Amino acid sequence: MDTKFAYWVPNVSGGLVITDWPQKTEWIYDYNKKLAQTAEQVGFDYALAQARFFGSYGADKQLEALSIANALASNTEKLHLIGAVHPGLWHPGPIANFVATADHISKGRFHLNVVSGWLKDEYTRFGEPWLDHDERYERSEEFIKVLRGLWTEKSFSLNGRFYRIDGAPSEPKPDTPPAIFQGGNSIRARKMAARQSDWLFINGGSLEYIKGVIDSVRGFAEEYGTKPPKIGVNAFVIERDTEEESKQELENIIENATEEAVEGFKEQVREAGQSSPEGEGMWADSDFRDLIQYNDGFKTGLIGTKEQIVERIRQLDAIGADLILTGFLHFTDELPRFGKEIIPAVREAKPLEKDKILAA
Repeated sequence: MDTKFAYWVPNVSGGLVITDWPQKTEWIYDYNKKLAQTAEQVGFDYALAQARFFGSYGADKQLEALSIANALASNTEKLHLIGAVHPGLWHPGPIANFVATADHISKGRFHLNVVSGWLKDEYTRFGEPWLDHDERYERSEEFIKVLRGLWTEKSFSLNGRFYRIDGAPSEPKPDTPPAIFQGGNSIRARKMAARQSDWLFINGGSLEYIKGVIDSVRGFAEEYGTKPPKIGVNAFVIERDTEEESKQELENIIENATEEAVEGFKEQVREAGQSSPEGEGMWADSDFRDLIQYNDGFKTGLIGTKEQIVERIRQLDAIGADLILTGFLHFTDELPRFGKEIIPAVREAKPLEKDKILAA
């Protein structure tokens, strides 16, 4: 199997679950540098640095995503780094130059995650206008058009709704075209992915739900005559020696959830999928338990023994997932273990028959 693996760079404080249960992970740069080097050694393909500017889900410290991704790229040799950026808080012109610079530094290992935004405070408290759900994706599409134009044309112009570019140059060009990632589960996000993006990250979910999103995106790509994006699925990994131990660890996390922070996060994400015209998308049907892992990672089902997790990844591969985006309670111990045990086992595994995975 050729499933790719990524991990969330813990560049914000508090780890990846909103809980008071102890976690072995840190947000500081030196920790992240060592973690990236370890991830590279044990077989991870990508690392994703998240963009946050204001405290959310209990995180009160944030290392800026593009900066840390670029720094980690310069301290690794094979690992691909993905930095996140929010249109509306950044202009695509300077970002095009930043990414081209990072491409030269990393020798083709720097990529961009274009995040349309769900945390309203990060816009309004910086004095920027807050757009409705679908308008945010419309702005992101224009943002990507500007990036690609500046990366490929000697001078680029665009008379758009959000950006007006008048014969702008951007040198140097990237040597390797950076991949464009995006997140989103809503219909508008899927349409954007089919038209503009190389990769779509989706929140965790059941096999049925994930397959539905993938089939929908592929349908839009067929309608638009475009190449469908590859799919990355978020998953929180709890691997233990027995199924009982892994389930108990999950309950420990949930029973010690930081209730006030989870409820605050629940209010903040109302601006995401729930605010789309169809009322579907990221976090639209997430309950308190789901929101403790803030990208629905528990739902994906990578919780159990090595054998159970490998089997689940085989199932995800069979329904069309190309990449598993992992998070851990104890990055210090669990990321290396995943790389040494799970990744080689997946590489050696035989793919499941795609048409039969949901038939049972």
